[in-house]
Amino acid sequence: QYSLGELYEQTKNYDLAVLSFSRIPRESALWPLAQLRRSFDLSIINRIDEAKTILKELVQHYPDDMRPAYALANLYRGNKECKEAIPYFTMALQKLPKPEKVHWALYYGRGVCYERTKDWAKAEADLKKALELDENQGLTLNYLGYVWIDQNINLKEGMALVSKALEKTPDDGYYRDSLGWGYFRLKDYTRAVSELERAVVTRPDDPTINDHLGDAYWEVGRKLEAKFQWKQALDLKPEPEEEAKIKAKLEK
Repeated sequence: QYSLGELYEQTKNYDLAVLSFSRIPRESALWPLAQLRRSFDLSIINRIDEAKTILKELVQHYPDDMRPAYALANLYRGNKECKEAIPYFTMALQKLPKPEKVHWALYYGRGVCYERTKDWAKAEADLKKALELDENQGLTLNYLGYVWIDQNINLKEGMALVSKALEKTPDDGYYRDSLGWGYFRLKDYTRAVSELERAVVTRPDDPTINDHLGDAYWEVGRKLEAKFQWKQALDLKPEPEEEAKIKAKLEK
């Protein structure tokens, strides 16, 4: 049944994978791992509440295992419930005897959630710890670099981090956007336009990148194109806070 569940996952038959994993008896040594897989598959088919229930039970019954807490934290984060994710990231980290290189993702995940809930001091500490554990992870390099750039602080250091991420993955639109936004903050608007245009080609459906390109177009005098990009960003349904800012730009 476990092998069958794995095969169904590989062929993207997640409903059948859930069914196979659910057939494994509780007394089996495979049961805890099967429940982790089952919760993951449930989240993919948008049965989020069922996945949460399974993982909360695992957290309760296996207090020494960090995997259920980590999985639940990631589930909350993926569902944009960052406030709820933070305690489970912390719980998972507390179960580690000593953080090692492979655990960078726990600090990264909690750092992202701290940043999203506007607790910047803790976010910065976690993102720096993630880089300390593995200095070559593009996700961490880009996230910390972008947040510094977006806050208009540590611009030199932020650009260095983003550039390092791009060296590893030159076709990543998000990393390219961060670099373009860095040039915007440095008031090098021509280079900002160049990088942000490349980012939009890679990620045309991202509201933030379209918004950034609109700002850059405006600064170089391409105002009709700027308005087009801002309208495009609105059509892509940005976060409410960003939506208000874009509407204000279009109106004023």
